[in-house]
Amino acid sequence: MLLLIRMALLLVLVLLVTLLGIVFCLLTLNSKNRVYHLGRVFAKVGPLFGLSISGRVSDKAHSVPQAVYVANHQNNFDLFTLAVVVPKGVVTVGKTSLRWIPFFGLLYWVSGNILINRNNRKKAIATIDQVVNSMKRTGLSIWMFPEGTRSRGRGWLPFKRGAFHAAVQAGVPVIPVVCSSTHDQVKLNRWNNGKVIVEMLDPISTEGLHETDVVKLMKQCEEQMHQTQQRLDAELAAKG
Repeated sequence: MLLLIRMALLLVLVLLVTLLGIVFCLLTLNSKNRVYHLGRVFAKVGPLFGLSISGRVSDKAHSVPQAVYVANHQNNFDLFTLAVVVPKGVVTVGKTSLRWIPFFGLLYWVSGNILINRNNRKKAIATIDQVVNSMKRTGLSIWMFPEGTRSRGRGWLPFKRGAFHAAVQAGVPVIPVVCSSTHDQVKLNRWNNGKVIVEMLDPISTEGLHETDVVKLMKQCEEQMHQTQQRLDAELAAKG
């Protein structure tokens, strides 16, 4: 019964947020904070799934005017968990296939997010160049998922280089964002699905780095994010 109630509420919520969100975005096309404001709405949905979500943001990350944010990508619930730390002045970079998702695809596009074709390497590289030019022109930060797709319980997937190329080319720091493990945690027929912690770490500087340093930068970030998730999972397990 709880499962049916939650599914019905989620359907109504998605339709309502999408329609109102599209109208809001169309009325604020010049705003750099459309993604931020939508994130504030999605961050409040966690309790509907029985989740208690807390966000932590590094003091050093607060003071960064522009960055490339990289986050782990676990499942569909990322939309509601990671949203708790989404900063102002950021847009996400996602696959072109997102535009075909009913309702959400239109909202994703009209809110200013960037769609790239990851299946075509040459086009993806060219698009990263366009993303960098857009960052320099607008002053916006970007948010990317370096795993490229949801891990869906397969553990961490290998990182792709695009986000780190963008950071080096734009001359901005990389800021890792890590969500504690949520695979198999959410059961829609269970009232309480526990706690989730999302942590935004200290910026990783790209000052003085070149294209030849991208792999090293990626590996540094990847290792730090893995360790952070292990720490967050251990913290939650200790609290029971």
